[in-house]
Amino acid sequence: MWKNFNLLEFIVIIIPLLVAVIAHEYAHGYAAFRLGDPTAKNAGRLSFNPIRHLDPVGSFLLPLMLKLSGAPFLFGYARPVPVNFANLRPLKAGTLWVASAGVITNFMLALASAGIFHAIIYSQRLWQGMLVQPAMLVLVKLMVYSVMINLVLAIFNLIPILPLDGGRIAATLLPPNARRQFQRIEPFGFFILILLLFTNMLDLIVKFSITPLMNLLLGA
Repeated sequence: MWKNFNLLEFIVIIIPLLVAVIAHEYAHGYAAFRLGDPTAKNAGRLSFNPIRHLDPVGSFLLPLMLKLSGAPFLFGYARPVPVNFANLRPLKAGTLWVASAGVITNFMLALASAGIFHAIIYSQRLWQGMLVQPAMLVLVKLMVYSVMINLVLAIFNLIPILPLDGGRIAATLLPPNARRQFQRIEPFGFFILILLLFTNMLDLIVKFSITPLMNLLLGA
């Protein structure tokens, strides 16, 4: 497994992954702060300092194992920012905004990365054959990974299972009685995700959405 490990390619993967997960969590904390909850700010999490956000397993070990195992997509996560939803005003709309902030940020990063990708490809005649060509080719690969990773992170978090963002959004939109019933499954959310992973349902959910979006943004 290790003989196929490429350090440069892993670095090209880990940079957009770290940017994606840190921006995702920062967006949650910033949205909460603007809507009345200072919990993330008081905890020092309104920062782009990686040390304040990264999780050794989710930010490094998980993507490394996925890469080495030849997984069809790469994924990772940072430590969730603390949010006290009871502080949000207005409560319902505030909860929706905070829950959606990370996903919206990842979609915006995917769009921005796709724009840079096309700009580099469009200007290829200017740098092809020059000393900067190797660096530009690395940058192209980095932008492709950035599009993929941000799309995967966004789509994964939209799965309507608590404690994912999609579960939080679904719970907020449900009528009170249905919401209470739905929230009872939150302690089992992690095990549901593991079940989806081992039955390949998670792969199907992500790949069914990611492939057409990748083709749309990158023009494949």
